[in-house]
Amino acid sequence: MSAFRPKLLDCLPGYGKAQFGKDLSAGITVGVLALPLAMAFSIASGMSPTAGIWTAIVAGFLIAAFGGSRVQIGGPTGAFIPIIYGIVAGYGVQNLLVATMLAGVLLLAMGLARLGQLIRFIPISVVIGFTNGIAVVIFMSQLKDFFGLQIAEVPADFFAKIKVLSAHAHTLHWPTFAFAAVSLLFLFSWNRAVVHRWPLLRLIPGPLAVLVGGTLAQTLFAFPVETIGSRFGGIPQGLPAIALPALSLESLRYLIAPAITIALLGAIESLLSARVADGSIDDKHDPNQELVAQGIANIAAPLFGGFAATGAIARTATNVRTGGRTPVAGMIHSLVLLAVVLVAAPLARDIPLPTLSAILMMVAINMGEWHAFRELFRYSLNYRTILLATFLITVVFDLTLAVEIGMVLASLFFIYRVSNLTRIERLPLDELQFLPAFQNPDGTMRVAAYKMFGSLFFGTVHKIEALGEPGHNHPEVLVLDMQQVINMDTTGLEAMEALHKTLARQGATLLLCNLNAQPGSLILRSGFREVIGEDNLCGDLYGALARAKQLLPPAEVADV
Repeated sequence: MSAFRPKLLDCLPGYGKAQFGKDLSAGITVGVLALPLAMAFSIASGMSPTAGIWTAIVAGFLIAAFGGSRVQIGGPTGAFIPIIYGIVAGYGVQNLLVATMLAGVLLLAMGLARLGQLIRFIPISVVIGFTNGIAVVIFMSQLKDFFGLQIAEVPADFFAKIKVLSAHAHTLHWPTFAFAAVSLLFLFSWNRAVVHRWPLLRLIPGPLAVLVGGTLAQTLFAFPVETIGSRFGGIPQGLPAIALPALSLESLRYLIAPAITIALLGAIESLLSARVADGSIDDKHDPNQELVAQGIANIAAPLFGGFAATGAIARTATNVRTGGRTPVAGMIHSLVLLAVVLVAAPLARDIPLPTLSAILMMVAINMGEWHAFRELFRYSLNYRTILLATFLITVVFDLTLAVEIGMVLASLFFIYRVSNLTRIERLPLDELQFLPAFQNPDGTMRVAAYKMFGSLFFGTVHKIEALGEPGHNHPEVLVLDMQQVINMDTTGLEAMEALHKTLARQGATLLLCNLNAQPGSLILRSGFREVIGEDNLCGDLYGALARAKQLLPPAEVADV
């Protein structure tokens, strides 16, 4: 356990006032940015805004305190919206809290088992596919509140959602739509024009500016739009009651799959966020420690009414840009949110929901890597297939299914690619000093030598099996040079053993030479070394050919 060390402990020695000032400024900035995002993500997920705020407070503090990154900011994120919404719709809020805690246990176990590096094995095509898919799902989830459609509840299923939205398009509420459109236009203007003209405004995040502006407008003019107060009754001022979520053994078995989904997505997003941040601060995060922190955070947040949390790429990037360089900034960000709840919670009653909807639409637009679609023509058919399949399945069906199919496709294409790169070539022996001994009187060769390139595994065994097929003109000695074989699995070993048996039945001998470490180790451990004979495992091609000459019948050699 001594290997699991939070980054906070590495940052405390030598920590001084200068760095605290930078962390304080960054923490306050990220804290005020996290407020509207936490509420918006929570509402879009089918939860109350209070749940999102307490998720950011509790999980954000714990991820910073125990995490493996210096600058990671944790909390609710947009990627969880379709998953959380589906769990709430299907199983209820209490079961969502249980699923979140189960996901926390899984994340903690993944970290303790040192599985952090495995997340890097997910291909970029899969990551881009589900990221863009989630962006589309988030955008679609906001259509109801953006246009003020009179829909009691939007289904989680894609086709049912399209049907319901289309059927209620005529219920568009013009004041809500106008308020949301102005808020979205304000965000576009803030990010692209206002900040460039007045650089000092760069210190104020766009979501906070539009939230304050929208709330002030609603307080002064009381537009006929929904607010936090009208839908949720406001945000309670004070600390929530700490309690375990109600657990039913009957429902527990249905929550395993959602918990795995939350854990995998949380692991992927948090480690991607930490990896991106490493490049900005010239540091290297500890992925296993980060998973441990994510696990602790997701176990603790539901005790306060919170739900799934992970590392947030946008907030982490803001933390880095504003000077945050230690976990202290992430802890301050949570304390800022706590102060808002304890002091300014009553002011949240007038926050307009159309403004929060516009903020989420902007998040969806910014999180998608849309340039990847424009650049698809530059890449292979395999890459395009994986990315588009993952994207479409994420949008139409389910994120978990999308990642599973994306990984399966990536694995199959990889196997096919490596299989094509693996080849066996016959080596010419007509210029060797052994040639007279290797030829029959009719000029046919008594020895054949082949060189294999690539990997001998289950996807390429058919190439070595071809050497032993019936009807193949088998020589008396077959030499296989494996200098360029970097890997061999047990299926490849089995094919090698089958080739040896086939040749032995016909009175021929198999010689192997130039074995690399991994294939040689497998041959030794499996006992095939004794089967083939140690003398038939040669150091190089020249030694193998010398051994072949020894194996040829003396009568044939004498005739030469």
